[in-house]
Parts: sequence; C-alpha cells; structure tokens
Amino acid sequence: MARIPRISERDAEHAYESAQKVVEVHRRLSRWLEAGQTLAQIDRFVAQTLRELQCRSCFLGYKPKGFRGPAFPSHACLSVNECIVHGTAASHEAPLREGDVLKVDIGVTYRGWIGDAAWTYVFGQPSGEVQRLCEAGKESLRRGIRQLRPGNTLLDWASTVQGYVEGECGFYLIRGLGGHGYGRRLHEPPFVSNVVPSFFGEWPDSTRRLESGYLLAVEPMIAVGTSETEQDRGGWPVQTADGSLSVHYEHDVLITDDGPRVLTEGLEALKDVIA
Repeated sequence: MARIPRISERDAEHAYESAQKVVEVHRRLSRWLEAGQTLAQIDRFVAQTLRELQCRSCFLGYKPKGFRGPAFPSHACLSVNECIVHGTAASHEAPLREGDVLKVDIGVTYRGWIGDAAWTYVFGQPSGEVQRLCEAGKESLRRGIRQLRPGNTLLDWASTVQGYVEGECGFYLIRGLGGHGYGRRLHEPPFVSNVVPSFFGEWPDSTRRLESGYLLAVEPMIAVGTSETEQDRGGWPVQTADGSLSVHYEHDVLITDDGPRVLTEGLEALKDVIA
C-alpha cells in the first residue's frame, strides 16, 4: 500500500486557508444562484470568484493518469439530477428549473495547497423524498467524520456511513466512487470508500489505522434507486444507472490527536435551497 502523507501543524494552517477558499466560493455561489441559470453561467461565476479570491481551479485541465478521455474542461464539477459527479459546464444545457438537484464540487489551489469540497443545491422547495435524500447526505457525513480519529480505521468510516444511508434511510451509496487523501496534490492515498468491502482484498486501505496529520477529502454520494453507475466512454459525467436522483456532499478533514478537524467548516450554514 502506498504511503499516506502526514502534514505538520504549520502546513495544516495552509490547508485550512485553501479549504476556506472553497467555502467562500460556495458561500458566494449560494447567494447568487437562481432558477433560469445555465451550467455555463454558473461555471463562469465560479471562475470569476476564484480570480477574486486569488486562487485557481485544480479541476480545470485535470486528467488522471491512464484516463483516455479529454482533460476536464470546466472550473467546477456541475452535476444535475441523475448525474452524480464530474458533470461539465456543457453536460446539461437547459436552464435550471424548480425540482432540479445540482451538485457543485469546487477544487482550488491556493499558495500550493488544495481545497476540495462539494455541496448539493435544490431549486424550489424540495419534495419529501429529495429532502430526506439531502439530509441523508449531510447526516452521513457528520456521523462518518466522527469516526476519523487516530487509532480508528477507514472501515469505521465506511461502516458508519453505509449503516446510516442504506440501513436506516433506505437509499443507495454509489459503488466504485469515494473520497481520497490530498494535500499539495488533488489526489493522494488513501482511497476512502463509503461502503465496506464485499470480498477480501477489494479495498486494501480499509484496515489502515488513521494517524494524526492525515488529510482526507470524504464524500458520500447517494442515489434514490441504485448503487450502480453509467458513464460515456471517454467522457467525464457519471450518472445513476437507473436515472434516479443523487446527492453529493464533501468535507476536507484533518485528523488530529484530538480527533477530526473539519477544514471546510461553514458549508452546513449555506443556503442550499434556491427558492
């Protein structure tokens, strides 16, 4: 297994600054969003806000090793309704309207450090099902983060999140997608699954003991009707296989001797119902 980077207290403050840049972009975006806007307009707003905050998108132009498709073409990941993650500014051309569920994932580079967090916005008053889905995302994140402390394993995170989302709420966590370590690069070890492994060796990082100094971006992705996905070959957007609605919530977390420190604190206070 690859080594997981650990950061110093001084670097932790740099990571916090970057994480708070992400929070501020979300904060400004939540006040600006309204029905009738397109994803292209939203992406331009994100780009302008990043410039004002003196940071840049770490998604624009990103291409993971071994990926055969094009580099990511947008400043933010903008994913609508059945699109779970990695939606581009061109992936949904119609103006957003009441009933749409928009996931906005923002990644920044600021003074050499990454910040990366996603939140879900609902246009119009949410139906009962959508409200329950959003609450499942937020609460699973809260419950899971409490498990991110020295001595615990990533399996503690996954079993807590899965037990709540699938066991108590009756929704589905997306298989094959999850969180990750980060720092000066967008993706570092470990992979952070949201579900427990179904066979030996499926998720080698699951039994790793967490240590102070680890930086993790943790992100439950939840759908109404399925855990399976579809993706166009060579394309970026990932959709639910059955076309059902999905949500995505993500925090940056530093593991400390005293437990988890949420670097993207403030996201819970966002106005995420756009009415």
